Amino acid sequence: MTLALLLAVAAWMTPASPEPVAFVLVAPESHAEALFRQGRDLRYAQRWYQAAQAYRSLIREFPGSSRVPDARYWLASSLEQDQRWDEAADAYTEFLAKHPDQRMLGKEARLNRVRCWGIRQWDSATAQAGLAGALSDEREEVRIAAALQLAKRRDTRAVPVLQAGLRADVSSEACRLALQAMGIQPQAAGPAQGRFLVIRVKERAKSEALTVRLTLGLARAVGGYLSDEQLRQARKKGVDLERLMDQAINSPKGTELFSLDDGKSTVTVTVE
Repeated sequence: MTLALLLAVAAWMTPASPEPVAFVLVAPESHAEALFRQGRDLRYAQRWYQAAQAYRSLIREFPGSSRVPDARYWLASSLEQDQRWDEAADAYTEFLAKHPDQRMLGKEARLNRVRCWGIRQWDSATAQAGLAGALSDEREEVRIAAALQLAKRRDTRAVPVLQAGLRADVSSEACRLALQAMGIQPQAAGPAQGRFLVIRVKERAKSEALTVRLTLGLARAVGGYLSDEQLRQARKKGVDLERLMDQAINSPKGTELFSLDDGKSTVTVTVE
C-alpha cells in the first residue's frame, strides 16, 4: 500500500471535529416578559396578591424594561381588586407621576384612584383630600367622578362640579340625582339634550296604547291629549301643565309626572 493510500485511509477513519456549540444568551428583557406574563396569568386567575408580587418583582429587578409602565398600572389594579384601597390609590399616584405620557392608561388610573378614594373617604383624611384635589382635574370625567363620590358625604365642595356636569350627556342624570339627594336644586341652563316627554294614551276599547314623544319645548301641548274630565282631574291633583317643562328638566329620566284616567282612557306622562 502506497504512502498516499495510507494517508487517505487515515483521514477517512479520523472522526470529524464536532460543530462548535452556540451559546445563546437570554436577554434580560425576556425575564421581564416572563414576569409580566406571570402577573397577567395570576390576574386572570384572580390571584390578586400573587399578581401584585409578580409586578413588583418586574419593577424592582428590571427598572429599564419597556414593560415597567404597564406593570405599574396593573400592580395598582391588582391591589384595587384585592381591596387594598389605600395601597392601590398610592400605586395609581406613582404610576401617574412616573409615566405621565401614558394617556390611555392614565385616564383609567385617575378614575380608578377616585373610586379607591371614594371607598375610603369616611375613614381617611388622605382620601378626602385626594377627592377634593380631583375636583380641579383637567379631565371633566375625573372631576365629575370625584364630585359624585364627595356627594355621598354631602360635601358641598362637589356642588359646582355637579351643576356643571348637568350639561354633560353621559353624566347629567347622575349629577342631577346627586344634587337632589343633597337637597340642592339642579340649575339646568336649558332643556336637557335628548330628554323628552312621553305621552301614553291607553283607550279601554283598544289593545295597543298610543305613544307620543314631545321635545320639552312642546310640553304645553300635553294638554291637547287630555279629555275635559282628565283636565279637571289634573287641576284637582295639582298638576301644573304650564310648568311641565321645568318639572321634566329637574326630574330623572324614567320619572312619571302624572297619570290621569277618565274611565275611557288612561293618559300617562313620563320623562325619557
